[in-house]
Amino acid sequence: MSSVTTQRLKQAQDYGMNHLLPPLVVMIVLLLIWEWLTSSSGATLPSPSRVIEETWGLIIHPFYDNGGTDVGMGWQILASLERVAYGYTLAVIVGVALGVLVGQSTLAMRGLDPIFQVLRTVPPLAWLPLSLAGFQDSYPSAIFVIFITAIWPIIINTSVGVRNISEDYRNVARVLNLNGYEYFTKIMLPAAAPYIFSGLRIGVGLSWLAIVAAEMLIGGVGIGFFIWDAWNSSRISDIVLALIYVGIVGFILDRLVAYVGNKITRGTSAS
Repeated sequence: MSSVTTQRLKQAQDYGMNHLLPPLVVMIVLLLIWEWLTSSSGATLPSPSRVIEETWGLIIHPFYDNGGTDVGMGWQILASLERVAYGYTLAVIVGVALGVLVGQSTLAMRGLDPIFQVLRTVPPLAWLPLSLAGFQDSYPSAIFVIFITAIWPIIINTSVGVRNISEDYRNVARVLNLNGYEYFTKIMLPAAAPYIFSGLRIGVGLSWLAIVAAEMLIGGVGIGFFIWDAWNSSRISDIVLALIYVGIVGFILDRLVAYVGNKITRGTSAS
């Protein structure tokens, strides 16, 4: 075995011992505690073994389709992700634009920042009745709730990033006589990118939280409505499985945005 292969095996072993083994041990311990607490005959919540037994059909057939809302967990999650993609993309476009405006213009900051600070404290679901009244349709209403939930951290972090651009960078732009577009693409965006991606990470997490809650109220296919429907049918094991999927998908979304941020900012964005 070559020295290079030996070194790579050692690195893989060290990574497994330092990063994979600790959460694996904690997860096993928590599952054992959960199993012990819910194994009695009077337990109101299902044990892990019972969850697996009762949801085995959902686990091995994630993409079945019996029509209507009777579809597998894979379709439920994809429907929710589609709504998040639309709402989050709109929030990124509008949020970055408004963040740049507020960060670059003192007048805009004085006029808009107090409004943003008030609106961002409104709970996401409080917007749902207003959006239903405005759109008269549950689908765009859910997208609007995601948009209005995700946009505030994007605006705030982008504006902070723009305001914190080093004066040296601004002087270089003046010396090079950059026009507005060149300053935006070559100075502003690269300098503010770590702040922008911090806002994008917070925004994508809030989007996923909001869509699950909104779908409980608007109905249709989606992981939120699946959880609400399971509760109404007393399928507690289905709810547990759905919550596990919700957590995993939320984690993947967060790591995906963090990965893109690290690649674009060359490691200066928080991982």
